[in-house]
Amino acid sequence: MEESISLKEVIQTIIKRWKLIVLISLLAMLLSGSITFYLLTPKYQASTQILVNQKNVENKLDYSQMQSNVSLINTYREIIKSPTIIEKVIKKLDLKQSTEQLNQKITINSSDNSQVFSVTVQDNNPGLAVAIVNSVSEIFQKEIKGIMNVDNVSILAKAEMKNNPSPVNPNPLLNIAIGFIVGFLFGIGLVFLIEYFDNTLKNSQDVENFLGLPILGSIQNIPQRKGRKRSEIRTKEVETFGA
Repeated sequence: MEESISLKEVIQTIIKRWKLIVLISLLAMLLSGSITFYLLTPKYQASTQILVNQKNVENKLDYSQMQSNVSLINTYREIIKSPTIIEKVIKKLDLKQSTEQLNQKITINSSDNSQVFSVTVQDNNPGLAVAIVNSVSEIFQKEIKGIMNVDNVSILAKAEMKNNPSPVNPNPLLNIAIGFIVGFLFGIGLVFLIEYFDNTLKNSQDVENFLGLPILGSIQNIPQRKGRKRSEIRTKEVETFGA
């Protein structure tokens, strides 16, 4: 005989053990918050904007030249992250990092058909992130003239050190929210697991399913009235049944 579970039984199971679900959710939030604030190292971000635009003596817009500048951004992306630029940045700032380690901190983003792209650096030290990204941009602007024999790179905006920089990673609110969701789902799963392995008979339907026999009758639980002793109730019951 196949057993089926209704939506009503699911809701009743959750309501019956809602305290356990809430407790697990709160513990998951606490654990997530503790890991975020005490174990994970915060990372700070700094960015610069670079314009790729060939200088035009006649001060006229040249669409073909603009498209050429846009197509050069992919090439410039590779040049910025090449050892030619990265090694000079390491030497200038006297960094104790390898070329590969510094490369992993640098991200370059650009939009379609835009002559402007951004260079972003993430580091555990906010001041160092600003210094690295500014050095990368400045050295790239200087070295590209000799590498490509062009003078079409300008720094639109340099990174600046803020008074109270905020880390971009980890995000405490996001991590705590994720911890709550995970704890809530785990709590619901645990509740149904406990319910699945709970073999106690709770009602007449459970007894009927367990014995495979129909229920002929049941004895209701009569609560004790206030002011009456249990012995008096039993005496009256005996007298009633005796009559």
